[in-house]
Amino acid sequence: MGMSTKRVLYKMLLAIAVVFVLVWCIFPFYWAVISSLKPNVELFDPHPTFWPKSPTFSNYIKVFQERPFHVNIWNSVVVAGITTITTLIFGSFAGYAIARLHMRGKALVMALILSVSMFPQISILGSLFVILRKLGFINTYQGLILPYVAITLPLTTWILQNFFRDLPKDVEEAAAIDGCSRLRTLFQIVFPMSAPGLVATGLLTFITAWNEFLFAFTFMQKPEYYTVPVAIALFAGRSQYEQPWGQLMAAAVIVTTPLVILVLIFQNRIISGLSAGAVKG
Repeated sequence: MGMSTKRVLYKMLLAIAVVFVLVWCIFPFYWAVISSLKPNVELFDPHPTFWPKSPTFSNYIKVFQERPFHVNIWNSVVVAGITTITTLIFGSFAGYAIARLHMRGKALVMALILSVSMFPQISILGSLFVILRKLGFINTYQGLILPYVAITLPLTTWILQNFFRDLPKDVEEAAAIDGCSRLRTLFQIVFPMSAPGLVATGLLTFITAWNEFLFAFTFMQKPEYYTVPVAIALFAGRSQYEQPWGQLMAAAVIVTTPLVILVLIFQNRIISGLSAGAVKG
C-alpha cells in the first residue's frame, strides 16, 4: 500500500470519525427539537418519525401559559449572570496576582485552590445547607450565588492565571515607565489584552451556573425561586400518570438555544482563550 493510498485512507477514517462524533453530539438536541414540535398523538406513536407529521408550537405556548416558566428563566439569568460577574472579578485579580506577583508558596496556593474544586458537590451539600439556613439564605438568590461562586472560582482562577502568565511583560513594564500604576495597567492594558480568556472563562462559568441542578434543587424549596433545571425536572402533567414530554422537550430547547447561540457568537474567542496557554511560551 503506497503512501498516497494510506493518506487517503487516513483522511477517510478521520472524516468518518468526525461525522460520527458530530451526529452523536447533535442528535439529542435535534430529537428534542422535533419532539417539541410533535402533538401528543405523535409523541406516543410506537413508530416514531424523524420529522413531525403535523408540526405544532402548542408545547411552547403551554410551557409559558400553564407554568411560570418565564419566572424560572429570570431566576436562572439573575443567578448565572451575577455568579459570572462575581467570579470573573475575583478570579481576574487572583489569577493576575498568582501569575505576576512574586510570593512564596505559589504552587501550594494553586494546589489548594484546585483541591477545592475536587470535592463532589454531594459531599458538601449538607454542610452548605446548614450554613445557608442559619444565614437565612434558603429560597434566596444569594443562597445559590455564593455556592456557585465557590465551585466556579477555582477553575476560573486557574485558567486566567495561565493566560496572564503568557502575556508579554514588556507591555506592562512600558506602562510602568510611563507612570501607570499597576491597577491602571491592569484595567487599561492587561484586561483588554486578556479578552479571549475572560470571555472563555466567563462563558464556562455562566453555563455551569445555568445548568447546575443539585444545589438549586436543595436550596430553592419554593416554586417561585426554581431555576430552569429544577423547574424542568419537576414538570408534571394533569395527573400523576401523565408526563408532558412535549412540554419538557420545548422547555429544554428554550433553555439550551441561548447557550448554543452564545457559543457560536464567541467561538473564536473561546478557542483562542482556552488554547492560549497551550501555544504560548
